[in-house]
Amino acid sequence: MKVLPLQRPGAASDGALVLQARDGNTDAQAALFRRHVRRIMGLAYRLAPEEEPEDVAQDAFLKAFGSLDTLTTPSAFGGWLTAITVSLIRMRLRKRRWLRRLGLLRGQDVDPDSLVSGDAPEEVRLRVRDLYRAVQTLPEEERMALLLQRVEGLELGEIAAQMTLSIATVKRRIVAAEHALAEVTHDDP
Repeated sequence: MKVLPLQRPGAASDGALVLQARDGNTDAQAALFRRHVRRIMGLAYRLAPEEEPEDVAQDAFLKAFGSLDTLTTPSAFGGWLTAITVSLIRMRLRKRRWLRRLGLLRGQDVDPDSLVSGDAPEEVRLRVRDLYRAVQTLPEEERMALLLQRVEGLELGEIAAQMTLSIATVKRRIVAAEHALAEVTHDDP
């Protein structure tokens, strides 16, 4: 088996490409993508063969390119991208386990009635249906923070790391989501 180097002799280093990409150079982003995409897709396939490796890689690169300013050591791009990929896979697997527990198949819309006991009063069924509709109306960042906390069970620090936000910002988004849901469902947060 022949192992190919990630960087060809004479090619710009990851560190140099990251610095150029931070300045908006899309060619540098493309070079980083080409250099690492096969490795990231392979990693995704090995860690979660049931996931689409192309989708995982695309999400990982989008997250990485959107957060390049947070990378303190530009030459560590490869390892940092690997950490992002692992984090994304962990989140996808957690979500898959949750959906499996609920008996939902991939690609199905969530039927709120299926999540409520058949013995539940109609009032409870209506509240659950309203809650699901309300959650879908939240701004994406608020919805994500709330669901990471309430459904995924992540701590505030973990949510902040996953969303690349401060803990204070995560708290504000969760509180805003709770208030918005309270207005729609007519409950107190």
